Amino acid sequence: MIAEGFNNIWFIGCGNMGGAILKAWLDQGLDAGRVTVIKPHQSALPGGLQSQPDYPDGPAPDLVMLAMKPYQLQDVAKDLAPLVAGNTHIVSVLAGTEIDMLRRAFPNSGKIIRLMPNMAVTVAKSPMILISEGDDAGLKQKMNQLFSPLGPPEWLEDEGQMHIATALSGSGPAFVFRFIDALAASAGDLGMDKAQAARMALAMVDGAATLAVASDVSPGVLADQVASPNGVTRKGLDVLDADGRVNALLRDVLKAAMNRNREMAEEAKG
Repeated sequence: MIAEGFNNIWFIGCGNMGGAILKAWLDQGLDAGRVTVIKPHQSALPGGLQSQPDYPDGPAPDLVMLAMKPYQLQDVAKDLAPLVAGNTHIVSVLAGTEIDMLRRAFPNSGKIIRLMPNMAVTVAKSPMILISEGDDAGLKQKMNQLFSPLGPPEWLEDEGQMHIATALSGSGPAFVFRFIDALAASAGDLGMDKAQAARMALAMVDGAATLAVASDVSPGVLADQVASPNGVTRKGLDVLDADGRVNALLRDVLKAAMNRNREMAEEAKG
């Protein structure tokens, strides 16, 4: 059963990422009756759920998903903190909001977990980047059961790694989308029908990613296996590899995203 052991789940906010997680759970069989979405304004929610402006009466939730904007944390905590209990796990997808800040906001809650997924949760293929307070094997098992239906869990040992993990996994799909678009646009510039080039680029990347996941060798080795000496593919790889240009470009891309995540963490601390 999806989200086994969590019968009273509150979503605080339900924007793009929160909505994607909730939709994925509902698609995989989560009973909508176990979920309450608290949000200031009504909006279209998956599964026909309706958001409500106030917190429900009754027992403390088993699980709280913090999915609002990071700047709203303190305002949310004023009303929410008194309603959580020691058995309430809090999972935060708030970018740049560190565990110690979350703990100050919710001093009486159960364990606090930071989660960084990406939008591929909707197809159950997002790395689920996780870090929690302490090293609790039982908690990790529960979180793995909760989130593995949405993608493979990846636990970090050091919260400082969340900055680069966010750049790589959280922002990574956008970088891949840009690469696919650039491949298609370049083929169009060289004379191919643009719509056909777009279809071919998508299909090629889909197949290449599936092949890389299924292979027992690294993508770098696969690239060399595809490229015959002095052949067509090798000539293209020579352009990518010249002076380490593709590696340098992607380091710059990830560094820019990582640094912005660090900035957001500092801004959140005030």
